[in-house]
Amino acid sequence: MLYAIIAEDRPGTLEQRLAARPEHVARLQTLQAEARLILAGPCPAIDSPDPGPAGFSGSLIVAEFASLAAAKTWADADPYIAAGVYERITIKPFKKVLPT
Repeated sequence: MLYAIIAEDRPGTLEQRLAARPEHVARLQTLQAEARLILAGPCPAIDSPDPGPAGFSGSLIVAEFASLAAAKTWADADPYIAAGVYERITIKPFKKVLPT
């Protein structure tokens, strides 16, 4: 089943985010190689595709996992958590309707 992983950044953690990004992206690339990743990306803190020093307010990942528990286990191991970037993570089952 698909799950939406909605993460919120702690304020002022852009430097930590940038430092942990290669490990974070590598995990996403593994999901992509397994054909389990639907989409992933950060949420700019301002209305701009390149927020510069304003940074990001969080991330959204939609991917396939065997269960909600498996999605939680995967999300809890994210390098952004270890780096202190994510303040809160919400995981919800997700039903993709469009595009088909």
